[in-house]
Amino acid sequence: MIDRILRHADILPPGTAIHMTRAALTPTRPRALHGHDFVELFWVQNGRVRHHLRGGTATLTEGTLVLLRPGLTHALQGRGDAALVVSLALHPDLVASLDARLPPVAFWQAQDGPAVIRRDIRQMADLNAAARRLEHSRRDALAAEAFILPLLSDLSHHDTGLPPDAPGWLTAACAAAQTPEVYRDGAAGLVAQTGQTHPHVSRSLRRWLGQTPTDYVNTIRMTQAARALTTDNDPLAVVAEGVGLANLSHFHKLFRAHHGMTPLQYRQQFQRDVVQPGLPEPTD
Repeated sequence: MIDRILRHADILPPGTAIHMTRAALTPTRPRALHGHDFVELFWVQNGRVRHHLRGGTATLTEGTLVLLRPGLTHALQGRGDAALVVSLALHPDLVASLDARLPPVAFWQAQDGPAVIRRDIRQMADLNAAARRLEHSRRDALAAEAFILPLLSDLSHHDTGLPPDAPGWLTAACAAAQTPEVYRDGAAGLVAQTGQTHPHVSRSLRRWLGQTPTDYVNTIRMTQAARALTTDNDPLAVVAEGVGLANLSHFHKLFRAHHGMTPLQYRQQFQRDVVQPGLPEPTD
């Protein structure tokens, strides 16, 4: 049973596009769920929180970020004495504007259930710094987008490509694989993040993404290599080593398979030709 629907007109003063609340949660079990006519974004600042949903409950720990679209109902309950959440209410007009303009970001587009993602210590520090700036802003559409867009950009950069119902251990490992410390070690680096056996990880990735661990990590490597080729002038051997590939011939083969041209051709087209059109391609 739902005993209340929260409405943006009662929460957001005229001229504001976002409302922020910090709240300590009591351990009292909620008597009912509630819904909203706006998007709610909240995160667990301290402690542990029991998240009550229509289909059951989930325990949220510090650093968990959750987004709920209108139509989803829930309730929050503290677990212990230190449960603290930060909650944002986003005006429907702001959300509609962002929906019309943003490229796909799995966390933002989630419709069928709450979108949930974990933030590490550094990411939480960035999130809290942005929240402090928002707190002292006008909270208009410009201030709201100044908060939301960097967050979604970071989430997009670390998007695993996995659906929301994929195993948590696999999602966490694929997110870690976006970092140089992991992808430089190839498939072994990804598997090491899971705590599972290599065959089990392979079966799981094939089921959820249709890829092997090697395929998944090599896609990340080639994306990073392409960025390096357009943002610096390091020799190709240095670029290859930077993504964990000591064999230059293998690097060339992988790069051409992913981008349809050699690394030198890629650098020519997307770096040199952009700033100095018409220069002859180097032969060395």
